[in-house]
Amino acid sequence: MEKELKVGISDYKIGEAPQSLFTIGLGSCVGIAIYDPTTHVGGLSHIMLPDSSMFNGEKKIEKFADLAIPHMISELVKKTPKRRLVAKIAGGSSMFKNSLNTPQANIGLRNVAAVETILKEQGIPILANHTGGSMGRSMFFDLHTLQVKVRMGNREVFDL
Repeated sequence: MEKELKVGISDYKIGEAPQSLFTIGLGSCVGIAIYDPTTHVGGLSHIMLPDSSMFNGEKKIEKFADLAIPHMISELVKKTPKRRLVAKIAGGSSMFKNSLNTPQANIGLRNVAAVETILKEQGIPILANHTGGSMGRSMFFDLHTLQVKVRMGNREVFDL
């Protein structure tokens, strides 16, 4: 069993203790750690976009919040009860100055809102978040300790 699992952009991975999951490059993207604190089974998703409905044709499930989160949850519940799942999220920055400083133009804000809505619909509480701002992040999730750390682009580290 691989100890550290890297989650790429538009990807997710499922693991269990003593594994750890990590993702880098969370700008406007959002990282979603979902886990069961009793069994130490969890997953980490790195979504790029909030909603797949505006795209035609074949879609990469892991890219969109509306597809990736329910799909990851369906894999998790094969290993642990859904009722015990909880989440922590990070990312959703506004990485570029935009002359249209509106929520519709800010993909980071839209990603965070979509993730929060989907988790609420799925009945999964968000225990902590580190979202917004204008700086990129990396997210590290230790399934043994259940510790989620977020490192900002300026090297500050935060525990969620």
